Amino acid sequence: MGSAGGPMQGRKPEIERIFRALGDATRRAMVERLSEGPVSVSRLAEPLGLTLAAVVQHVQVLEESGLVRTEKVGRVRTCGLEPAGFAAAAEWIGEQRSLWEMRLDRLGELLAGGKGSENK
Repeated sequence: MGSAGGPMQGRKPEIERIFRALGDATRRAMVERLSEGPVSVSRLAEPLGLTLAAVVQHVQVLEESGLVRTEKVGRVRTCGLEPAGFAAAAEWIGEQRSLWEMRLDRLGELLAGGKGSENK
């Protein structure tokens, strides 16, 4: 089946949200910080030099993409990474890698076959 009907076709919006979220340098920095462990939104904002409102907006984008989860206890909202979102991105990347490896293998075979026929 072609790429238009591949297994990820139904997940295309999910993958687009994930990569759009990771396309922003500030959000990537937030993800890197969260890879060290959960942290409050205010602690997440400290090294970024952004307002709390701006950080909350970035966190919402990450949460909507499925990369981050938040939990509010009292007045403190804590953020942590959501492994399932990263698993979906890794699966998509793996499928693309496999596809291109197969294509490059076929190209190599065609090129090797072409050289062999010239030498006959």
